[in-house]
Amino acid sequence: MLYLIGLGLGDAEDITVKGLKLVRAAKRAYLEAYTSILTSQKKDLEEFYGRELILADRDLVEQSSDTILADATKEDVAFLVVGDPFGATTHTDLVLRAIERGIPYQVVHNASIMSAIGCCGLQLYNFGETVSFVFWTDTWRPSSYIDKIEANLQRGHHTLCLLDIKVKEQSVENMMKGRKVYEPPRYMTVSQAIEQLLEAISQRKAKGQKSSILSEETICVGLARIGSECQKIVCGKVSEMVDVDMGPPLHSLIIAGNVHYLEIEMLKYFAINQTTFTYDETKM
Repeated sequence: MLYLIGLGLGDAEDITVKGLKLVRAAKRAYLEAYTSILTSQKKDLEEFYGRELILADRDLVEQSSDTILADATKEDVAFLVVGDPFGATTHTDLVLRAIERGIPYQVVHNASIMSAIGCCGLQLYNFGETVSFVFWTDTWRPSSYIDKIEANLQRGHHTLCLLDIKVKEQSVENMMKGRKVYEPPRYMTVSQAIEQLLEAISQRKAKGQKSSILSEETICVGLARIGSECQKIVCGKVSEMVDVDMGPPLHSLIIAGNVHYLEIEMLKYFAINQTTFTYDETKM
């Protein structure tokens, strides 16, 4: 059996009782290590789970999945994922590969950022399509996520923005020369995402594509380390959030759409300046 086991968002103790039993009983246990991170280190997980974990990077999961699935028809293999196992499409692909090989599988779900963002007070059923922000380069500066954010805003929906993670990435030069040299890990911050957003808005204005929906005045929410004891939530206008220090990773960003009065009361609690926090009542 192949077991896909969610670890939750906080630390080693967030695993479910069912998941912990399966991890301890499995012949091999892989820790997926590139779509997200926990506040705990690998050694902390191993100590709590009482067993060794095999680190599974992107190359292993996406290009050498046969190694993970080897002998899974004869023995139990556990694949551990931060958050929920289906928070990334990569893991759907792993399941499809298991099915092709006649390997049975079972999923043990857990909390993910997709549901945990409700902690900021914005109601989950008011969220539209999720978007992703990627690190810009000198030659690649995509901003198509703005179209999706504005489409959500037009419907009155909030937008969850997932921020880029770069783990075990190669520079273009090292990739071209075939050198297995990797860049240090990078995790996009809320401030970096806001900087991109402001620049993208400015560029669109310069091209005559001024939007009456998404602007520097739009309310947004920054979230960091959700699910941990040191989580942080800050709310403010886009222009205000650019200087906010959310601390260590992981960070997420929400662009708020139309809000219920109860949502406003919660947003006020997290506002940069609670005494001056205002929201356009026409969007309620």
